[in-house]
Amino acid sequence: MLLQLSHVSVGYGSGSRALSDISLEMASGEIVALLGPNGSGKTTALRAISGLLQFHGGRIEEGQVTLRGLSLQRLDAAARVRLGVAQVMEGRRVFAEMSVADNLMSGAHTRASRGATRVAIEASFDRVLGYFPLLKDRLAGAAGFLSGGEQQMLAIGRALMAEPNLLLLDEPSLGVAPKVVAQIGEIVSHINRDGMSILLVEQNASVALDLCHHALVLESGHVAISGSASELRDDPRVREIYLGMAGAHRRSFRAAPPVAAGSIR
Repeated sequence: MLLQLSHVSVGYGSGSRALSDISLEMASGEIVALLGPNGSGKTTALRAISGLLQFHGGRIEEGQVTLRGLSLQRLDAAARVRLGVAQVMEGRRVFAEMSVADNLMSGAHTRASRGATRVAIEASFDRVLGYFPLLKDRLAGAAGFLSGGEQQMLAIGRALMAEPNLLLLDEPSLGVAPKVVAQIGEIVSHINRDGMSILLVEQNASVALDLCHHALVLESGHVAISGSASELRDDPRVREIYLGMAGAHRRSFRAAPPVAAGSIR
């Protein structure tokens, strides 16, 4: 098993828990999606894996997070990157004043510090541009002048430059035009077909369920529903509350009304 969260509970400060008794198993080569309304704990789950919890005042209070059987609890974010975990955070967060090429190369920094050869890094660079050909003609330009969709592609490409084993994607469709959302979805599928394991947090439920193999729906820090993508897509509760389907109409999680505690089992 590539990734396991076993009965993980996360708290921030002295407040209530953001996650409570979350369990997840993810095999190599899978896309697993975390779905749910705002504030349900999706991003917190990613932080528990990437090691960024401490930067947001959070902590794992119970449970274990393991990568290929190795506990990540005592490892900082940099150590987790070296083990092959890369996260693309919500909002993209590219280096706006740096060139597109330098943004991409910054993703290979940890590899270079561990002795990766220039040839290997250039091979990764070429492979990333193969996924994102739109970036080829913009390499010398400042990243801040890219469109929102192009910046999202750059952020994913930068993460791939680290040659991770596990890619964490937080809201890749947020603020991106629908046509570009479809392009990014195709690229994510391509990356996965090439062997990348992806844990996806996505506010567009339709997109997420079309991409992933398995999914978990979080509600108020708990797992409300889990199963294969086809099972969740066909579940009447998910269709009504999360996909918002009435005929051919769909809506995102951000448009879904809050669900009363205990109403989904």
